[in-house]
Parts: sequence; structure tokens; C-alpha cells
Amino acid sequence: MGELFKDHIALVTGSGHGIGRAIAIALASQGVKVVTNSRKQQKPAEVINYYGNAEMTAQAINDIGGQAVPCYADISNFEDAKRLVETTVSVFGRIDIVVNAAESVAESSAGKLSDEEWDLSLDTKPKGYFNVIHFAVPYMAKRGYGRIANRSSAAFTGDSYYDNPHYCASDAGVVGLTRAVAVELSSHGITCNAFCPLLSAETDPLTLTPFIVFLCSEQSANVSGTVFSIEKNTIARRREPIVCRTMVKPMENGIWTVEEIDSVVDDNLLSGYYSIAGKKKRL
Repeated sequence: MGELFKDHIALVTGSGHGIGRAIAIALASQGVKVVTNSRKQQKPAEVINYYGNAEMTAQAINDIGGQAVPCYADISNFEDAKRLVETTVSVFGRIDIVVNAAESVAESSAGKLSDEEWDLSLDTKPKGYFNVIHFAVPYMAKRGYGRIANRSSAAFTGDSYYDNPHYCASDAGVVGLTRAVAVELSSHGITCNAFCPLLSAETDPLTLTPFIVFLCSEQSANVSGTVFSIEKNTIARRREPIVCRTMVKPMENGIWTVEEIDSVVDDNLLSGYYSIAGKKKRL
């Protein structure tokens, strides 16, 4: 066991398999006590198809000498999220770390996407992430300490996975939620960051766990409200949203007219501009 943490308690949503499972085990290997989570306890045949569940991850942690307990809960449900957080506090006494890794994605394009598919994706994130944060924050704030890490992806920019608008919207929502929570809770000693695993992480999730563990540690106290991309040994900090170009008309001259905008926009607001939709300049 590592010594990066001292008696820390973590809740990792979506840790029944894949990236969430890898993060839960990595935290446990550093001495963190972990509550693992998946939506439900599958039947044996379903487990084979689903790769695992919260109980299997908890058992894997206990087998290596760590401490973990499973909790089946659907974080998109407000009361389930409350029960999940309260289980963590009840079992281990407090909650120091929340890693939101759960997600639900059904591939479909804007013209074919059903409202059920849309809800399935966005009910998990950002809604489910908010639910867990909502109930965890009072416990963290009381102690003046907390670490929150939310899973997003490069899709939050909208120019990746463009044929899955619900996935892009959910991950953009995670980024917005992360930044807002970071600002709101900074005075309480709570940090909140987002991590974007790239495709290779799905097949080899262990490659991203060291940096997630760092974000959850005491050493990351000054890192908050930031989005990071991780692929194997490459870790990138995403640029903050900024205003890159502005054009202004003095108010005493009246509001802009469409004709005025059209006559000056290419040399001002849209100078050097390329659309993400095909990377084309304005005609």
C-alpha cells in the first residue's frame, strides 16, 4: 500500500468495471478506503457481458489488502445518490473524495436520437454527478476538505463524436458543472476537476489512474476548475474558455444593424475564423 493518503475515504461512481474500477483500485492501493458503485447487482450471465459490478470491484480491493464496500445505486435518482453518500459516511465515518466515473451512452445522431436515449445519457451525467456532489458537499465543507473529479471526454468541445450530440452535451455539462462547483467551493478547501480519458483508456484504464489519484490527493490543493485530457503517458491541460476577438460599436451611434455587421464582421470578429463544421471559412 502507498502512503500518498492518510485515512482518506473515497466514493467512486461507476466503478463496477472499466475506468471507474481501475480508479477505485488505484486509490485503494494508496491506502484509501473506497465505496464502489454500480447501478445494480447483475445476474451471472449479465456480469459476463457487463464486465463486472460494484461487489466484484470491492472484492478485488479487499483481496489486495485494501478496504472497500459496494453500494448498488443509480446516481441519476436523487434518493439513490443520497443513499450512496450516506452509506459512505455511515460505513467509514466521512467522505473525502468523490470520483464520478459513471456514464450511459447509446450511439445515435441528432436526426435519429430518441428522447429516451437523450435522457439515458444526460440523466447520468451531468445530473447524476450533481446529485452525488449535492449530498457529499455538506460533509466535505464541514471538515474543510474535499476532492471531486468528474469524468468528461474530448466530446465536450462538440467537434468530437459529432454524430452523438447527447454524448457531447452530457460531457459539456460535466465541464460546466465542474467549473461552477470549483468556484463555489474553493473557500471550503474543496477542489473539483474534470478528466477526459481518450479512447486508449477504455482498453487500458490503468494508464490514466496515476493522474486521477494525484487530483484526489492533498498535493493537488491548488488545482481546481480545470479540464485535463489523458492518453497513456500524455497528460494535457485544456485551455480555459476565453474571448478571442471582439468588435464594438459606440452606443451613442445606435445598435448594430445587420448591414453594418455584414460589412465589417470578416475583418473584425471573424478575422482568422474557421468553423469546426468542416473547418471552413465564412463565405
